[in-house]
Amino acid sequence: MNLTHPNCINKPQFSPSPVSVHGVPQRKKKLSAVGVSNFAASTTEVVVDNGIARRILASSTESQNKALPLGKSSSAMDQLDIERGVCIPFRKYSPETVRNKVLESRGAVASLILRGVEIVWNLGLYWSSLMYDCYVGRDTEVVPFRARQLRNLLCDLGPSFIKAGQVLANRPDIIREDYMSELCILQDDVPPFPNQVAFNIIEEELGQPLEAVFSKISSETIAAASLGQVYRATLRASGEDVAIKVQRPQIEPIIYRDLFLFRTLASFLNGISIQKLGCNAELIVDEFGEKLLEELDYTLEARNTEDFLENFKDDPTVKIPRVYRNLSGSRVLVMEWIDGIRCTNPQAIKNAGIDVNGFLTIGVSAALRQLLEFGLFHGDPHPGNIFAMRDGRIAYVDFGNVAVLSQQNKQILIDAVVHAVNEDYVEMANDFTRLGFLASGTDVSPIIPALEAIWQNSAGKGLADFNFRSVTGQFNKLVYNYPIRIPERFSLVIRSLLTQEGICFTLKPDFKFLEVAYPYVAKRLLTDPNPALRERLIQVLFKDGVFQWKRLENLIVLAKENVAKMSRNPALQVKNVSSSRSWQIQSKLDLTDTIKDGTRLFLFDEGIRRQLLLALTEDSKLHVQELVDVYRLVEDEIDIPSVAVEVARDLPNVVRDFLLSWSNSVLSDR
Repeated sequence: MNLTHPNCINKPQFSPSPVSVHGVPQRKKKLSAVGVSNFAASTTEVVVDNGIARRILASSTESQNKALPLGKSSSAMDQLDIERGVCIPFRKYSPETVRNKVLESRGAVASLILRGVEIVWNLGLYWSSLMYDCYVGRDTEVVPFRARQLRNLLCDLGPSFIKAGQVLANRPDIIREDYMSELCILQDDVPPFPNQVAFNIIEEELGQPLEAVFSKISSETIAAASLGQVYRATLRASGEDVAIKVQRPQIEPIIYRDLFLFRTLASFLNGISIQKLGCNAELIVDEFGEKLLEELDYTLEARNTEDFLENFKDDPTVKIPRVYRNLSGSRVLVMEWIDGIRCTNPQAIKNAGIDVNGFLTIGVSAALRQLLEFGLFHGDPHPGNIFAMRDGRIAYVDFGNVAVLSQQNKQILIDAVVHAVNEDYVEMANDFTRLGFLASGTDVSPIIPALEAIWQNSAGKGLADFNFRSVTGQFNKLVYNYPIRIPERFSLVIRSLLTQEGICFTLKPDFKFLEVAYPYVAKRLLTDPNPALRERLIQVLFKDGVFQWKRLENLIVLAKENVAKMSRNPALQVKNVSSSRSWQIQSKLDLTDTIKDGTRLFLFDEGIRRQLLLALTEDSKLHVQELVDVYRLVEDEIDIPSVAVEVARDLPNVVRDFLLSWSNSVLSDR
């Protein structure tokens, strides 16, 4: 199910792929920069959904891709909205809001000055040591020491800097790879604050004593982080076990103060940032600040959790905890307790009788569904946030850090996959611009050879040796050497995929990510009725105007493999034991809609019809054997009676479309 998330309005329209339906590459027109006034003039529509007012951009897709000059702080936020395909009229973060909150009292100003001196002094000393290393010529040999020193410095400066370090660990466009490796082990674990303080906050949010709601609560925290900590409790009314997440006291003023200082310091780095990344440093701080304040709002986390629950409500392989809204607030979140096995304990998973291969297939499929289907995905899937349930399901917790991809972004990502399959490196480079990695109008020709080298070096090894970490390592060098900025949502995508791949390696050291991911993508291309995906399927099947019979066979084989792996999972078997009919449908590759749409294309699209006929008669011979091979692959997957019923139901629409097509051709001839 494709839900519209409160933070992102997914446009139903999407920008068409630069590759035409008939497989002929078309160069995308370059977009000129426009001022903020054009954005303000875009038609908008305010929608109220569950009490949340949201403004949908009615401007064209092309206008969303245009860059904005960042002369003012508000225009930086405007550019973020345009890149994401969304405008949020009531947001928690804006530079003006942060400034007003920080400067609201004399005491706050004094605290701000003292904190600013502390930050500048510590960072200045660190920068001076780096300059000294360069001066004496030892900058390379002391990198490991300086990286550890930076990690410790960020920990000492507090929660805002811990979060900033975690972001930098996934930003090869900002920091060198050797420093990133050290920051990757930056832990968010900090000493818990006193229980009595936490219990007082819970009672304030509930408006009643703890004993009235909970029959028992753990005397020690289950987990403690820089922004909050978690307890386990039992509801008095129902006896259900729940997790209680409590925010640290007085954390919000500290975060606002640091964000104001971050942005002030960033204003002095705009020249360097524009040269190296193609954007203002303030824009990067705005991305970070917006995400950090979202994590502080537990009502938003509750809404994120409910969105995930809705997305996966029909998926029997994924478990999302239920939120107790009546017991939750902005500083306290009460959720269903997840009694699962940590994914870092492979022996416990095997002892529970869980099929590791089936569990990994479910995990990768769930991650890809979040990314390519829902556009709402978990931004921090570390081992403490993912569990294996004893019935074979995968469970996710902690939805404070999620990222949203607009419909347009999802389509461009799928385009990028298609361009990679077709080895169209020019359009792969253009995809970087369309996704916001490069400023509009940037010459992409220098990065085309680098992209080609990275992909051919990785794909040339085959599925057996392909992994995201090796590709990301090469990609990091590309990003660091070119004026490429990784938008915050895509840094979370990279982080999410790398983290989950690491979990997979823990459970199965010889795990091959693409051996699971490719079958899922193949299944979606073949079975999803989304017109955009139908177009991408055609692009995959035609290369340089020639139909790829072998590629079609490979797609079918991979899609069948995905269905077979999923059907072997115990969670599906338990869920479907009482419904044999639905189980039969789920255990087969349903190609009914694909056959219907393919028939329609053949009947009404003259270009497709001509190319298919040419494919059947290529090289002056009938390709009957290829047709027979394809049929043999799908004969067990096609339910002839069901297809016949669907065709009969669709017959009036087919006749209508045929008459419309015929009348249009007659009128055009005249």
